[in-house]
Parts: sequence; C-alpha cells; structure tokens
Amino acid sequence: MLGNSFGRMFRITTSGESYSGAFNRVAGIPPEIRGGLAVIIDGVPAGLELKPEYIQAELDKRRPGQSRLDTPRKEEDRVFIFSGVMEDCYTTGAPVCLLIPNSSIDDENIEKHRSYKDYIRPGHAVYTYYNKYGEYFDWLGGGRASGRETAARVAAGAVAKLVLDRLGIDVIAYVVECHGIKAKKVDYETAKKNYRTNEINCPDPEAAEKMIEHLLEIKKQGDSCGGVIEIIARGVPLGIGEPVFDKLSAVISHGLMSIGAVKGVEFGEGFGVASLTGSQSNDIPYVDEQTGRVRFKTNRAGGILGGISNGEDLVIRVAVKPTPTIPKTQQTVNFKEMKNTEVSYRTRNDPSILPRIYPVCEAMVRIALLDSIYLSWGYKAVTDIIAEDKK
Repeated sequence: MLGNSFGRMFRITTSGESYSGAFNRVAGIPPEIRGGLAVIIDGVPAGLELKPEYIQAELDKRRPGQSRLDTPRKEEDRVFIFSGVMEDCYTTGAPVCLLIPNSSIDDENIEKHRSYKDYIRPGHAVYTYYNKYGEYFDWLGGGRASGRETAARVAAGAVAKLVLDRLGIDVIAYVVECHGIKAKKVDYETAKKNYRTNEINCPDPEAAEKMIEHLLEIKKQGDSCGGVIEIIARGVPLGIGEPVFDKLSAVISHGLMSIGAVKGVEFGEGFGVASLTGSQSNDIPYVDEQTGRVRFKTNRAGGILGGISNGEDLVIRVAVKPTPTIPKTQQTVNFKEMKNTEVSYRTRNDPSILPRIYPVCEAMVRIALLDSIYLSWGYKAVTDIIAEDKK
C-alpha cells in the first residue's frame, strides 16, 4: 500500500488499522504493542517539550464513546511516545514515533465483521479495497479506511500544534451545519468562546440544541447524517505558500481531502463566488493606521491570494458525508458469490461523524500549515543570504 505519508519537511507517516492486533494475541507480547495505530513524525525541532498528556488532550477530543452522539466503541486512545525524546521529555531532533494501541477488539465484534466480509458495504471502501488488494485485504472494521485511522493524524497534529503555539498561530474547527440545520455566522472570538461547550461542538447554542435533538432522532431511525465543519487559522504570517502546484490552499486541501469522510473543501466565500461580480468578490485592501500594515475590508478569499497567505484569518469549510455503515437494511452485493442481496450492519458506528471529525480537521490543517511554513521560511532564509551577499 502506497500513500501513507503527508508533508515534505514536516512529514508524517501513519500505520495501523481499526482492529489491528486482533490476530496478534501471542503470549508474551504486552497488550499495548499487539496492534493499534502509529505515526512517525519527521521535522520535529530539537528542544521541544513533548509530554504524553499534551498529545492525549488532543486525542481525547476524538476519542469514541464519550457522548450520546458517538459510537459505543470504548477505546482508551492512550498515546505512548516511543522515540524521539530524551531527558525531561525534550525532543532530540530525531523522528518522533507515537503509538496508540487498540483496546477494544473483542471477539463478538470481530465475528460480526467476519459475517459481513463478503458484502459490499454501501458507501464504504470494502469493494475497492478487495479489488485492489485481493483476498488478503483487511475486512475487519474497515482497516485503513476506518475512521479510527485518524487518531494517528490527531496525535501528529498535536505535535504540530506545539510548534504553531510558539509562533502565535491558533487553529480551531467546529460544526456549522448538520443535515441542513445551519448555525448562524460566527467570528473567531465567538467560536473560541463557545468551543466544545456542547456535545456537537457548534458555536451557536440554539442551533447546537436543534442539531443534537435531530441527530438523536436520526440515530433512533437506524440512519446517519452529515454536515459541514468550519476551520479558522488565526495568526498565519503573510507570505506562506508556494505559487502554482504547492499553493497553501492546495496543500491544505490535500490534507483535508485525505480524510475519508470529507467530500468537499472551500476557502472563504468558496462556491459562493460563482454568483458574485468581480467588484462584489474582491477583498478591498486598506492601510491599518494602528498596525501600519495592509489589511482587507472583507475576507472572501479566506486569507489566501495566489496560493499565498495574505495575513488575514484562513477560513476553510469541509463537507462531511453521513456515516456509511448503518443498521438500516440496504441492498448490496455478495462479491464472492456475485449475487444481489440485502444487509443490515449491526456494528459499532457513529450516527454522525461531525462530533468527532473536527479535531481531525484541525490536525490536518496544522500539519499542512507547519509544513508550508518550513518551506516558505527556508526558501526566504536562503534568498536573504544571497541578497545580503550582493550588498
């Protein structure tokens, strides 16, 4: 399998599956290392204080089984720092490896998945994985296509956050729409104030209440629903991103679209610009007398012009599909027998991915952003040396 790494200078490589370790219960191997998720992070600066509890705080945002809106699967999601740190938890500059063991892989649920393994799971990757990898594809819980894979991304994103915090850059994500129920437009300050104050992490309390009530009703019906996550990155310096193929928007989009449940990405006004004129779409610049720098009266561009950050907030939204695995009976195909049939999946799944996907979005934006900063500042450092030599 290819394509398990993301980033160029700040680079992550993930490994592991939803039920990794289920068939590795060998005597003498501690349960913590029988299987789970792992991420290796290149480009971590030396001298960074990296404690497990800091990473754990981010992982707990997406940990399953914490509310009425989650899957009942109870995973500890306990993180272990395997390498890359020495005395007093300071990084050495070597690759950092983080391990997250699977702790909820009981035989009952393994056998449930085994009973479905020859069926195409509507909306899921079972058929394409089987077609690509053959008889030995991972049928247990979705394998690498499972949302559980994202725990490794969140752990890596926590390391990126440590660096971004030092640079004064904050990234937050929250729910703004659930199955057609929309939150009112909020600014960064309101979103920050109301961050994680309700089960669905919507910064509009009234809309959050309606979303939760509706989602619980959808859950009773044996169905699921999707929605929209908004992400704001504040404090991004001017000049981050490389024109043409490595635009900041392109790199961030790559990271976000690599999340299995994400089906669309937009920046700023996004698809809304299609109905505007040029004079309506353009963000008008002005000189801010207080700071002495150029600002923009609006932010329809979402903080990026020509693929390069313009100093305003990055504003991004992603469309999240409904959870594909549902208990409702659906038509499908037994691909081993090549017969049409019906199936109802009675496994542990979220009625909506929204309450647990926002920390994954935060992580991927942080990783993409830090990687782009490394590239931009590295290029500028060399350019400045050449310019100084010519004086």
